[in-house]
Amino acid sequence: MSSSPLSIRGLTKGFELGTVNEKLALDHLDLEVPGGQFVTVLGANGSGKSTLFNLVLGKLFPDAGKIFLNGEDITRQKDYRRALNMSCLYQNPLRGTAPNMTLEENLALAYTRKASRSFFAVNRRDSAYFRELLARLDMGLEDRMKTKMGLLSGGQRQAASLLMATVAQPSLLLLDEHTAALDPGSAEKVMEVTRTVVARDRITTLMITHDMDYALSVGERTILLDEGRLVLDLSGEARAAMTPGALAEQFYVRARRRHAGGNSRESGAAL
Repeated sequence: MSSSPLSIRGLTKGFELGTVNEKLALDHLDLEVPGGQFVTVLGANGSGKSTLFNLVLGKLFPDAGKIFLNGEDITRQKDYRRALNMSCLYQNPLRGTAPNMTLEENLALAYTRKASRSFFAVNRRDSAYFRELLARLDMGLEDRMKTKMGLLSGGQRQAASLLMATVAQPSLLLLDEHTAALDPGSAEKVMEVTRTVVARDRITTLMITHDMDYALSVGERTILLDEGRLVLDLSGEARAAMTPGALAEQFYVRARRRHAGGNSRESGAAL
């Protein structure tokens, strides 16, 4: 049994099998993510990134293969049970939040995964703790605890959502292009907060991105998916030597080959 918090073995998922629209989204994918590692995930549309996240979250079940979290086989586990040990942050700053509840109430709701499984009530001790956490974000949110989530700016909502996703210290954090919908300044600020929170709490993290700079500068490992397979895995010196331009070239060569009707898998070894 692997000691990695996240272990994926032979994961395979197809859609509309047996029809002219058959699509193999994941093709016997193997992936081991050590504890506390921050992995950036690249891939063109249709490469299998979203399917991978949905399988890990339990929104889909695989046709074959296994998913282990902290040594436990969660391949067929219901999504609400997995949510006790993992969190996901999406592009939409309001997704996964209650816009008509205050920031403080949203944080309390997220915190119940760690403190209690019963319905929440905000007490003074927790309120002080939330204020302290918000102050660390350096975005003025500690003074907006009573503000409804829907009234915060996009960057503030996403920073608050990140805090909600991590306040219960999940075993696994999934980030699905969580800065893509923000303006450049807000995106950089949220990414800075992301780096700080993940590093501080040593959260095992997978982050989907299409930004080549972020793919190489955030975390310590970069993987590239193509046609449901892992075709590039960079860490250490190899990652440090890779430039955003060179990475983009490998990314777009595969995308162009696929659209031209070629078989990108045949050249996987070249990467």
